[in-house]
Amino acid sequence: MANLEPVQLSGTVVKRASLHNKDQMDLLDIHIGDYVYVEKGGEIIPKITGVELSKRPADAQRPVFPACCPDCGTPLVRDPDEARHYCPNQESCPVQIKGRFIHFAGRKAMDILAGEATVEMLWSRGYIHTLPDLYSLTREQLISLDGWQEKSADNFLASLEASKQVPFERVLYALGIRHVGEQTAKTLARHFGSIDALMAASRDDLVQIEDIGGTVADAILAWSASDAARDCVERLRAAGLQMAVADTAESRLSDKLEGKTVVISGNFSISREAMKALIEAHGGKNAGSVSGKTAWLLAGEKAGPEKLKKAEKLGIPVISEADFRQLIESE
Repeated sequence: MANLEPVQLSGTVVKRASLHNKDQMDLLDIHIGDYVYVEKGGEIIPKITGVELSKRPADAQRPVFPACCPDCGTPLVRDPDEARHYCPNQESCPVQIKGRFIHFAGRKAMDILAGEATVEMLWSRGYIHTLPDLYSLTREQLISLDGWQEKSADNFLASLEASKQVPFERVLYALGIRHVGEQTAKTLARHFGSIDALMAASRDDLVQIEDIGGTVADAILAWSASDAARDCVERLRAAGLQMAVADTAESRLSDKLEGKTVVISGNFSISREAMKALIEAHGGKNAGSVSGKTAWLLAGEKAGPEKLKKAEKLGIPVISEADFRQLIESE
């Protein structure tokens, strides 16, 4: 990330812009103090696209890319097939551990009342180190936190209890397996049905699944083989979390979207999460980007121009919320 002198861009003041990775920094030949060209990628994210070399100071120096993790000191590594560097010290790097808790507690994961500040307090007190530690927290420990009272503690404990009913696909996503995002977790949950079947899968089993490539398969295998992952799963299972897909036959509303992939964009009369759930309740599959496999782009108000453009280019039908409801409600 580059720090910039504040500049007005597309109606907002931009102070930082993405440099993506070391390869991009080298490609741009970026130096400290450079005058740079900035644009908003997709009209949202500021990024540096070039350097004005005529204004570069004679003594300008290149930024030094870190060799070690700035938090734990572990040497950074880079996978051959990826551009980004990362810290491999997953089990002991404080930033990664705290980040894992924040991800686990997120709204799309376990939906626990544990934001960044709460995680920081629990970590600094030594109350949590691995994910299952959340389910061992006591009311007394929570009340001892700065600014917490009985009601705060009770609400937190209630969110923990409610998380035990979160479906397996979200539990799988919450575990934070490298390269396993929200949609991939759903795909894996549907295919294997349980955490045990997933952890017993071979590489061949994994790469035969649609949208699961070698990189994702290798990440899953590495995670499954680790003692830490196995211990985490068993402790979370003992805490009462869902480690298998529940029988959803009765909750399926219809098969009208069976085998169809839908991409949504924009705002609807219901939340985006509710719209995704509705698609799945009728047998459909959600995807985050438009591709040749997309059946429809479901466009609400203020739909993303890039997705609309991609759909037009690929000849993907664009339907409104009214069209969609007529589709799923038709006899």
